[in-house]
Amino acid sequence: YQSGNLAIIITREGDQLTCIVQEDEPKTAKIRALFQSDGRSTCYYPNGDEWINMSMQGGQYLDQAGNRVRRWIWPNLSPGPHVPLSPIFISLNRYVGVRILAQDKIFISFLAMGRQAKFNMGTKVQVSAASQLPPPARLGEDELLLLAFRVRILQLFDRMRGCLNFPSSEQWNKMQPPTYLMTQAVKILELCMAADISDELRSSIRAIVN
Repeated sequence: YQSGNLAIIITREGDQLTCIVQEDEPKTAKIRALFQSDGRSTCYYPNGDEWINMSMQGGQYLDQAGNRVRRWIWPNLSPGPHVPLSPIFISLNRYVGVRILAQDKIFISFLAMGRQAKFNMGTKVQVSAASQLPPPARLGEDELLLLAFRVRILQLFDRMRGCLNFPSSEQWNKMQPPTYLMTQAVKILELCMAADISDELRSSIRAIVN
């Protein structure tokens, strides 16, 4: 950055390339985006919430409340007719932008002091290899617990907002949580059913999100 802080880090480990975009901060800089040459990428809002998440299969775009705005499957992995991916452009900050045009055209652009650097971190999975894609990684106990506690904390914040909006009424206590939180709770329970965890832990997670 113009401040002298490190903006973009690119590393190589074997055939794997990783591109990390950091915020313009002198110490403990936040990670604003992470791109990997195997097709996995994530962009984050300034507060750390997930903004865009992509894999070899497709991707999703979330708003700041956690609601899914868009979801897509890469055309070469989707049989039959498909809806073309509308280009996505986001600004991580005033210097770094991300443009998503296709699976093999994911550009990170960096502009500072009148000069621009552009990196293409897209990748292409051949149709013939689609049937051999590895299954989605199953989450471990720690990840499932973290997801459950995150949903629980968001539920509590929502109830606090209800209490502040209706301080003299008990109506807020009867209000249902937002739809996106209910959806996330259901997804976590589905992940628990597929995960290799104990019944005791599965019951604990169910109690946390419910």
